[in-house]
Amino acid sequence: MPTRRGLLGAAALLPLANLAGVVRAAEPDLAGLKDITTGVKPIDAAERAGRLQRAQALMRRHGIGAVVIEPGSSLIYFTGVAWWRSERLTAAIIPAEGEPCIVTPFFEEPSIRETLAVPAEVRVWQEDQDPLAVVAGFLRDRKLAGRPVGIEETARFFAFDGLALQLPEAKLVSANPVVRGCRMLKTPAELALMQAATDVTIAAYRWIHPRVEKGMTGPEVSALMVAATRRLGGTADDAMVLIGEASAYPHGSREVHRVADGQVVLMDCGCTVQGYHSDISRTWVHGSASAAQRKVWDQVAEGQRIALAAAKIGAPAGTVDDAVRGAYAKWGYGPGYKLPGLSHRTGHGIGMDGHEPVNLVHGEAMPLAAGMCFSNEPGIYIPGQFGVRLEDCFHMTAEGPRWFSTPPASIDAPV
Repeated sequence: MPTRRGLLGAAALLPLANLAGVVRAAEPDLAGLKDITTGVKPIDAAERAGRLQRAQALMRRHGIGAVVIEPGSSLIYFTGVAWWRSERLTAAIIPAEGEPCIVTPFFEEPSIRETLAVPAEVRVWQEDQDPLAVVAGFLRDRKLAGRPVGIEETARFFAFDGLALQLPEAKLVSANPVVRGCRMLKTPAELALMQAATDVTIAAYRWIHPRVEKGMTGPEVSALMVAATRRLGGTADDAMVLIGEASAYPHGSREVHRVADGQVVLMDCGCTVQGYHSDISRTWVHGSASAAQRKVWDQVAEGQRIALAAAKIGAPAGTVDDAVRGAYAKWGYGPGYKLPGLSHRTGHGIGMDGHEPVNLVHGEAMPLAAGMCFSNEPGIYIPGQFGVRLEDCFHMTAEGPRWFSTPPASIDAPV
């Protein structure tokens, strides 16, 4: 899906008390749901050690002396440190040889150590000091100042600029060959967590589908989906629910729409389990579907099959998008990203972030490789009328793509 951190239907327009009341009324049904993630194995020390070894091998291959990473999913991925970004810099430096270093404010060190999951040096800075001087000091101490230093792609400019000022002798380069080189290729442990998250979301869909009633709003359905997901063991804060005409716009509308007979219900939902994402969309019609709605639903389902068939080891990622768009053009949609048709990419990478590199989008040359994970969501949108999006994620294996969740059979059996 396109990122759902947007309108979320019209949730902002409805009182929170209304949504809480909907969830309270469903408590007897929700009580029947049990946590299905209790047997899930978290990322362990051996897995993290392997990540650092792969990162250091990639650094040596690409001539990078060290990589600097700010808080976010990459910091968690390599070190276990779960932190936030603020004006006070906390960062990890992963050298091409030896243990990493965490640089953090002096008063934050005890908290940092609570989630630090790898052997690492911790260097602190005081409020009247420049934290980038501490980063530069570590690099000089490790004799890395004269080698290229990779900066993780989401790092803020002040960190990049501050390090350049403190370490003028170093060449600052992109850390993508290292960070993407590790994170894009999921291990069996990561795939298992993504499968667990997918299982939660599918179970939540099966619970909620028969409970969507005429007159309900998108935010009310969303609140129930989130509540069910949490009961099943997933972490979720929102669920996109688009009703009627709102389904024609990938991020919905600020208008409040209510479920009615003959209206499309499009849900785009996911969760995390141990920090790994699921992302699944389902579309159906409340009551009886029209011939036009059935036709579009069937075309989107065929689009998913076309995308999966095009996902071959070694093929450029963009060719998956091209295959879908070529079929849609023959059916009278587009061309390209024009409407009516598919106005967004066919899919995105997924893992610790709901959206991460690389995308199934026209022009993307990255070759598909075993371990890569993607959404497959070739929706069709008809402005002013309705839209259909079916989304299931898959991962690449040496034998080809493999679904995390099985796409639905028909508009009459959407979950």
